[in-house]
Amino acid sequence: MSKKGTKCYLYFDEQILAKDIILANSKINEGEPDFSQVATTDEGIYKAEDDWGDSYYFRGDVTNNWIKFAGYYWRIIRINGDGSIRLIYNGTGTATTGTSTQISTSAYNSSYYDNAYVGYMYGSTGASSYAATYANTNNSTIKGVLDNWYQTNITNKGYGDKVSKEAGFCNDKKISTVNRSGYGTLGYGTNATVYAPVDRFLNASWSWLSTQNPTLKCSQLSNDMFTVSGSSKGNKALANPVGLITADEVVFAGGKGGTNNSSYYLYTGQNYWTMSPFDFYDGHADVFFVHSNGNLNYSNVYGAIGVRPVINIASNVTIKSGDGTISNPYVI
Repeated sequence: MSKKGTKCYLYFDEQILAKDIILANSKINEGEPDFSQVATTDEGIYKAEDDWGDSYYFRGDVTNNWIKFAGYYWRIIRINGDGSIRLIYNGTGTATTGTSTQISTSAYNSSYYDNAYVGYMYGSTGASSYAATYANTNNSTIKGVLDNWYQTNITNKGYGDKVSKEAGFCNDKKISTVNRSGYGTLGYGTNATVYAPVDRFLNASWSWLSTQNPTLKCSQLSNDMFTVSGSSKGNKALANPVGLITADEVVFAGGKGGTNNSSYYLYTGQNYWTMSPFDFYDGHADVFFVHSNGNLNYSNVYGAIGVRPVINIASNVTIKSGDGTISNPYVI
């Protein structure tokens, strides 16, 4: 300050987190949607609890969940409970249908004759215990595909610091509690077994539930929530923080088991994998996938169908520009 009292001012640019901008630009609904119906209009955002806290998920034919990151276009699935942003790959362009919305096709696991092969990772095949079967020591076929893609397109291009090392991916291998004819509850070797995600979408007679019951909670968090070593939760088994969408997230987004839907943001006109186990029966393992008609369905793990990487943008990331629309996506 001079003798005449001249003042000096300091100015700071406020850095608004990406999650706060996304939520501010969206309609946030009270309560929960009608899970007896598919979502075919822009239903905005709803809230549900995940293993970190309150998560905010997009539902229906939303138009403001576009992000451009690492040279690719992505759709926002949800804001995770830790504040990170969960994305699903859409490709190098903004076409919403066709094979450009996936990185390749792949078997979920090229081998199939064991319960172990519903795992994103797994332990021993031919084992005599559930714990040995799901020890998370071997990569699935599809995990290898995703790891290679992530290393080449995210890590090696210098974008890895923008990806969350806290959030994870649930491969829910808990055994079903519903009594179904011909199935037991062992979950190892070639013992016929149904897994817990089935209970949320199908009844004991194998009909799709009229009202489906998705969850963002991972029931066996310490074994089935796939995270990297830096996370405070999960199994810490991943080298790369990349996974797949879950069957539950498909239903939250507006899909439904057994009901076609071409009018929600996850519809691509292609079959593509989730990471939610279905069952082991009649000599092969099965996993849920999104059908080309937009419905939730299930398939043997050795079929070659679409791969759409899912990543989580870190909670401290800011947005450079954009409003989330297809013509003006958020830019990280």
